[in-house]
Amino acid sequence: MEFFPELVLGVANGWLLLVMFFGAYAATLISFPKEALARLYDRSGESERPPVRRIVVVVVVFVWFVSMGLSPLKRGTLVFGLGMSMYLLGWMGFLASLVTFRNTPVDQPVTGGLYNISRHPQQMAVSVTFLGISIAIGSWTSLIITLLGILGAHGKILAEEEACLKQYGDSYRDYMKRIPRYFLFF
Repeated sequence: MEFFPELVLGVANGWLLLVMFFGAYAATLISFPKEALARLYDRSGESERPPVRRIVVVVVVFVWFVSMGLSPLKRGTLVFGLGMSMYLLGWMGFLASLVTFRNTPVDQPVTGGLYNISRHPQQMAVSVTFLGISIAIGSWTSLIITLLGILGAHGKILAEEEACLKQYGDSYRDYMKRIPRYFLFF
């Protein structure tokens, strides 16, 4: 692992994993009914970010994408094997969570599949996926930015839970009592 890996154009770089992830994500979204897609991207429970914070987030995400995309994969190393294992586990979990979300009636909270072990399996899976890429490219910088992004997503998750409580009431409250927020945590 390096703090600042060499950034180079190459075929075997982190961009390949990003394209695979976002390509599968887009392909899955094509199969969503309009109502499920609207629910997936409903941000009504979130508060508006101040303009300076939005700019900082955009800059950090840009730096993160450049770092991930231009860093060569550390093929043939232990960190590559660990990172790829995490990437594939997260990627499959994310797609499975999306399919469960898509197949749940819009008027019901999503509680099946991986939602039986985490209230936010999509977020957990994306986190594992991006941590896996950071490790596969051997970049402490990408790993730190990813960890900060995971911490930052917590506020979004709290807002989402508030919106679900308003929309689904007691059924979601009962679900919250049964299922932890972050897999084994909470």
